Amino acid sequence: MQKAALLRESSSYIARNIAASLGISLYVIIDTLFIAIAAGADGLAALNIVLPVFNFISSIGLLLGIGGSTIFSINKIHARSKIATLYGQLLIFGILVGVIFSLIGNLATRPLLMLLGANQQTIGLASSYLKIVSLGACLFIANYITVNFVRNDGNPHLTMLATLAETSTVIGLDYLFVFVFNWGMNGAAWATLFSPLVSLVILTHHRKFPLRQLQLKFTWPQWHSILQATKLGFASFLTEMSTGIGILMFNLVLERIAGTYAIAAYGVIANTALVVLALFNGVALGIQPLMAREFGNHVWKNIKMVLQEGILVCLMLAVISYIILVFFKYPIINIFNIEHQPDLIKYAATGIPLYFISSFFSGSNLCLMMFLIAINQPRYALFLSINRGYIILLPAIYLLGLWGGLTGVWLSTVITEAMVLLLGSYFAWRFLKNPPLN
Repeated sequence: MQKAALLRESSSYIARNIAASLGISLYVIIDTLFIAIAAGADGLAALNIVLPVFNFISSIGLLLGIGGSTIFSINKIHARSKIATLYGQLLIFGILVGVIFSLIGNLATRPLLMLLGANQQTIGLASSYLKIVSLGACLFIANYITVNFVRNDGNPHLTMLATLAETSTVIGLDYLFVFVFNWGMNGAAWATLFSPLVSLVILTHHRKFPLRQLQLKFTWPQWHSILQATKLGFASFLTEMSTGIGILMFNLVLERIAGTYAIAAYGVIANTALVVLALFNGVALGIQPLMAREFGNHVWKNIKMVLQEGILVCLMLAVISYIILVFFKYPIINIFNIEHQPDLIKYAATGIPLYFISSFFSGSNLCLMMFLIAINQPRYALFLSINRGYIILLPAIYLLGLWGGLTGVWLSTVITEAMVLLLGSYFAWRFLKNPPLN
């Protein structure tokens, strides 16, 4: 009976977090689609150049949100006094970091974009988009922190509603700003800027949640709290940030091999990958609070059960996603290829079947990293993140691109995810065989 109840609970968490994660990815996809309509292939390439910046902002939010909410889950039953002011401290710190980044994004725009691979063809569109989006850095970070704390306080339904409302707002504002006001790519940037504010307003309803233990007490950030949260959240930070660093490396290598249309084709692939990874992130974020809770209660068989369910769901989603992407690759490409550029079609159609082989490994990797975080083993999760996003991936993109051209570039992610899965599986086997003390 207890097993069935736990599986029902984990399935509920997974379903709601998949919906929430899909919402986050869908507003990026919709934003991209409106940009493709408004600015064509140059707009897609410009957006892809700015994406690493957006990933950095998201990474800071996950650094504080995942780390802090994990501390919250572990201590909310047996040591509530330790976490009474944690949420408020992290919120203040995240807002301060966001303000600093907004200043950098607006005062050092051109050198930052040139460092990210912009050229004369894309610098104008990328510059105006970055200036607008960076103004909302503190809102994005605050939203990531709040979503994670509210979810780990037992209210994944509200986080799902908040994210879906955020997505709906982006769709409506994108249409209004891009087509009605005729603001072009800048309109899409303004729509993105306002979206986290909608989510934050909805998340304030958590104060009425009858089982709420989360408290909002604004206290000046204490360094030991910040360091403890960043220690547990650093693997998630590196995982998210690796997406931006990977996009940067892809952009630089693709520019050298085939030019702007190859970058635009990768923009199609990267945005499609956001949806697939959102499914896997939803599963991983859904099982994380349950594994952390069971770790706090010293029930290892439950941790193993939840982890196995997460990995199984990811494998099922990978099979379904790959079949859809391979059979419907041309309609997917044409959604973004408003100008019907033949080079963009050629590059993206070749890349999709190769690149998305990685989906059979990446979902399990995310679950394994969340498992290591939940059992208070951030060093091992960090090790996997560094290899997944940096040590293996970056040389693979460069070397396989050098040796195999575009085919090598597309397969670099597959090689990386497969190697990381071998490492992560070994760590999981080791800790499940010899469980560490809390």
